[in-house]
Formats: sequence, structure tokens, C-alpha cells
Amino acid sequence: MNFAVLVFPGSNCDIDCYKAVEDTTGQSVEYVWHTATDLSKYDCIILPGGFSYGDYLRSGAISRFAPVMNEVVKAAEQGKFIIGICNGFQILLESGLLPGAMRRNDTVKFRCHQSDLKVQNNKNPFTHEYKIGEVIDIPIAHMEGNYYCDETTLVSLKENNQIIFTYEGENPNGSVENIAGICNKKGNVLGMMPHPERAVHELLGSADGKKMFTSVLSAWREKNGVAIG
Repeated sequence: MNFAVLVFPGSNCDIDCYKAVEDTTGQSVEYVWHTATDLSKYDCIILPGGFSYGDYLRSGAISRFAPVMNEVVKAAEQGKFIIGICNGFQILLESGLLPGAMRRNDTVKFRCHQSDLKVQNNKNPFTHEYKIGEVIDIPIAHMEGNYYCDETTLVSLKENNQIIFTYEGENPNGSVENIAGICNKKGNVLGMMPHPERAVHELLGSADGKKMFTSVLSAWREKNGVAIG
């Protein structure tokens, strides 16, 4: 399985994502610059966290127009696995690959700490190794993580089982319905504010994010009939 970690000017979690894939799956992973115009060799595309283009205008608003995003849209349409983490989630929202928008935290403060998430959907390629309702410990680090959508969109998210994670206990940013992560209707595109790549080993404070990477690997193997061994 081939993983791509996209790199935009201002990305700062690209190395974390690269190492997480390498350490948890042992699969091929490469950095891909934002000017790339071909993602055909990759099976899973990761949009990492950071402050792409300095968060000018809005978080992710400029990166949405990077040449590589045309290829991300094509990959999504082809059913390839795509995950946007933190700033990556913001970029997916700006690009229209996921519904809704991101606002500033209701505390108007940068929040950086461990956070409990509840798994609301374990039928997703990135979450099928978790149990439904399982509470996992995944850190957050964001200023604009307050997910918002209108009532019609919220109803649609619920009807289509697109809410993947919610904050359990404290809602650190004011997100509607405590939403921490959502997917598209097909389920192959996932966006989340917390950082699973920072939770792949107990030395980091939690290993609860590891299953996200091993889940997508097993989903790819099942999809392509690849035997484990």
C-alpha cells in the first residue's frame, strides 16, 4: 500500500504523519509537495495539520486552490482513502470534499491537550478496528476547530452515519453536536481535528490513534484482495 503525505507551505505535522504511517503499517510512504499534479500511485492520501499559507484569509482557504487538490478531488471520486487532520480537515472543508465549515474556538484560545473522543461509526475504513462507542485518547492542537454546519446538513450527517468521532466530556472548541470528525457519504474521505498521528505509542501519552492507520491498511487489503503475510 502506498501512502502520500501532502506538504503545503506552513504544514508542520507532515513528519509526524510520515513516521506514524511508517511505524504502524510498515508500508511505503512519501512526502508530496503541494504543486504535484499526479497522485495516481497512492492508495491513501494524508493532508496533515499545520498552518498552511499562515492561515491567511481562513484556515485552508488558500491551500484549497493548490494544484495537488485537483488530484485529491479525483482520488476521492475514485474511492481512494483520504484523511485530513486538523488543518487538513479545514482544507477538505474549504475544497467541498466534506460539508460544513470551521470557526474559531468558542474560547477564542488555542487549545493543545489530550482529548477524549467517542467512536460513533466503526464502519469506516479508518475506524473499523475500534468498537462502536469506544472512548479513545487523542490530542488536539488548534485555534479554529469549532465545526459548524446548518441544520439541514446536520440532519444529513446523522442520516448517513457520517459523524465518525465526537468529543466525550469537555467540548474544547464549541463544535456543533460535539463533532470532532466526519466523513463523506461514500465513507472514503475523513476529516478530524484531533491528531491520531500523535497518539501511536504509549511514550507519546496514548497509542489510541494507531488503529486508524492499521484500519485503513486492512481496509485496503480487503478491497484489493491482498493477503496478510
